[in-house]
Amino acid sequence: MFVPRTVLVDGILTRYRVYVPPAAAAPLPVILFLHGAGESGQDDVLPTTVGIGPAIDAAPERFPALVVFPQASRGYGWRGFNLDAAVAALDDVEREFTTDRERVYVTGISMGGYGTWLLGVQQPERFAALVPVCGGLDRGAGGLTPARAARRLAGIPQWVFHGDADDVIAVDESRVMVQALRAAGAAVRYTEYAGVRHNSWDRAYAEPELMPWMFAQRRRDSGAG
Repeated sequence: MFVPRTVLVDGILTRYRVYVPPAAAAPLPVILFLHGAGESGQDDVLPTTVGIGPAIDAAPERFPALVVFPQASRGYGWRGFNLDAAVAALDDVEREFTTDRERVYVTGISMGGYGTWLLGVQQPERFAALVPVCGGLDRGAGGLTPARAARRLAGIPQWVFHGDADDVIAVDESRVMVQALRAAGAAVRYTEYAGVRHNSWDRAYAEPELMPWMFAQRRRDSGAG
C-alpha cells in the first residue's frame, strides 16, 4: 500500500508517499527512494511508477520494509530544498512508524543516483547502505570531487548499477566513483550491464541478491572525515 502523506519543510507543505508492507514485523527497515528527472513534479504519484515502485508491485514479498517516495520539483534535481524535503519525509516516517534505525538505506535512479551519493556524503553516519543506479557524483554541490566524496562514503557498503550503453548518463560516471570508492577502502559492489542503455533500474531492482544484501547491512561508524 502506497500511503499519501505530507510534511512541513521550511514552512512549505510537501507531499510524499510511503509503501507500508502488509503484515511485516516491526521494527521495519526503511528505504528512501530518489526518483529520476522524469518523475519530478507535485502529484506525489509519479515517483512510485518508475524504479523500485514497480519492483514492489511485481513481488511485494521481496520488500518487507517501509519505502519512502519523496518528489523533487521540476528542473532542480536532488539538492537544496528538494533533498531537504526528502530527508524530512524520511524523518517523518521514522517518527510515525516503528523503524529499525540501524537499517536505513538510500537508493535512486538516474538523477536520484546522483542524489543517493550526495545524501550519503551529507549524512554518512545515518545510512547502512547506498544503491545508486545509473547515476553519478553531483560535482556542482559544494565542489565535490570523486576522491573527496569517496572519503566521506568509505564506511558505507554500496552496490552500484549502470548500463554500459547508457546514452543519458555516461557509464563513466559510475566507473569513476567506483574506482574512487575502492581506492578509499569502501566495500562496494559494481554491476555493469552489457548493452543496456539508460533503463538499468528494472534489472537492478529485480536482482535476486539485491534486497537480501541490502537488508543484511546495518549502520556502523562511518569514520568519515
